[in-house]
Amino acid sequence: MTIKAPETEVVSTWKVACDGGEGALGHPRVWLVIPHETGYVECGYCDKKFIHESAKISEA
Repeated sequence: MTIKAPETEVVSTWKVACDGGEGALGHPRVWLVIPHETGYVECGYCDKKFIHESAKISEA
């Protein structure tokens, strides 16, 4: 069994909401604030990574 890599989304706001995106199979909606120092934040429930469009982060 293989595990899918967590989703990554580039956003234009510094505060984002994540609910897992799968309706009833998702998770409770949480609000995340992207730190200016890192330029990204990861959801504690589903590991989705939100990257601010101004961040200079290389995808590994």
